[in-house]
Amino acid sequence: MSTDQKPGSISGYGSGGVDSVISVEDVVRQAQAIAEDVTVEQLDALVGGDAYVSIENLRAGYGQMEILHDINLRVGRKQSLCLIGPNGAGKSTILHAIFGFNNIFSGKINIGDGPNKADVTKLSPNQKLSEAGIAYILQDKSVFPSMTVEENLWMGGFLKNQPAEAKQAAEMIFDKYPRLAARRKHQAKVLSGGERRLLEISRALVMNPEVLLVDEPSIGLEPRFIDMVFEILHDLQHNEGKTIIMVEQNAKKGLEFADIGYVLVSGEVAIAGKGDELLANPKVGQLFLGG
Repeated sequence: MSTDQKPGSISGYGSGGVDSVISVEDVVRQAQAIAEDVTVEQLDALVGGDAYVSIENLRAGYGQMEILHDINLRVGRKQSLCLIGPNGAGKSTILHAIFGFNNIFSGKINIGDGPNKADVTKLSPNQKLSEAGIAYILQDKSVFPSMTVEENLWMGGFLKNQPAEAKQAAEMIFDKYPRLAARRKHQAKVLSGGERRLLEISRALVMNPEVLLVDEPSIGLEPRFIDMVFEILHDLQHNEGKTIIMVEQNAKKGLEFADIGYVLVSGEVAIAGKGDELLANPKVGQLFLGG
């Protein structure tokens, strides 16, 4: 327990402190109580134009178990969307469905805008990356610890036609991030937590994707590294034009970053709004922002 924390208090869902333990079941019940009737028209309005990533009435899960129930989602080109909610709400399941990691029972996933919109629902993960420009940045500990930083980046280009193309893309990453360049011959296992996360993000960039699916970017990181990671993601969105869909347990940090936020409860979108609107929503704050 930190010295400035009140006795008997624990960390809240996102940040801050609460005076009593709230179970996941209690959070789900309370979140269901404040859920709104979120319409497709509302989701379209949050984008403010043509969506670059759109999900239509998606039902998906694992094996025969349905986790997502008629999910709709919209995010525009160069926008960011943060998914928050209690454990088991289906946040990562959405990322898995977009990338092709689970079973889709019905519904559709589209990538692109205008005449370039394409149905990618049935594409494999390799096809999602190479043909649709979608990259998945996994949670912590996805680097190859015994490989060097350079070799890890080369692995990010495994779908390139020639190994030389992956190496050329890695050099562009090193030019962009001198911190990694200084470690290029070091084994990944000696990197700090922040450097590992930077490597995970950078490895996904080797294929130059348009859409980044980012799963828990702050997990396991010290505060100074969390800030660094969100600065990198901000740069990728605003300076390189990437579209970002993020799951973030630190709800406050995620909503501060994102243009749009969805609150998921029991596999459905319970609340949707601009990121700053959800930050200011006292009901959302009570459940997910620590007070």
